[in-house]
Amino acid sequence: HVQKTKRRRTDMGDVAVLPIIKCVLILDSEGKRIACKYYTEDYPTVASQLAFEKSLFNKTHRINARAEAEILMFEGVIFVYRFSSDVHFYVGGSQNENELILVSVLTALYDSISTLLRSSLLLPTDSAQVERRNMLENMETVFLALDELIDGGIVLETDASVVASRVCMKTAGEDVPLSEQTLSQVLASAKEHMARNLLSSK
Repeated sequence: HVQKTKRRRTDMGDVAVLPIIKCVLILDSEGKRIACKYYTEDYPTVASQLAFEKSLFNKTHRINARAEAEILMFEGVIFVYRFSSDVHFYVGGSQNENELILVSVLTALYDSISTLLRSSLLLPTDSAQVERRNMLENMETVFLALDELIDGGIVLETDASVVASRVCMKTAGEDVPLSEQTLSQVLASAKEHMARNLLSSK
């Protein structure tokens, strides 16, 4: 489920602030990107992103983060990360972000992708197949899962089963119920509907 918002004191009073994710990075065992998304302009070019990812990997790849998530402050970003086989998962947030929220996003990311890969490969539920090769063969599924978790840096969902279910509906070509759609999906559908109406009226 979507995490509760924090409350931050400002000159305008006590206002709710949604959790903000700066980036999600999925790298292989050599530090090369598999799937990465940046939600801020801290690293505006591909070259600066790749350099950042390589530095982060060099800082963390010797740490045993397979049993549970590890936490690191790196270049002003709080990262939580875990490794699986030859895949390294990182979720980064601002310095004042709640680490538990970042861990919940990381867990939902890993669990939803694991579930979806097992489903697409028709593997038993206890098979651990979060591997680079399988992810590269299912990149559309990986990015759909990311989009269901986070929209523009805002955490939308942290229940892995909900994320996996929505991705399965999309890949199967089924319509996602309105109550299950994110705001961006609702707006996109509305724009498409308006465009069709305008074309049909000409």
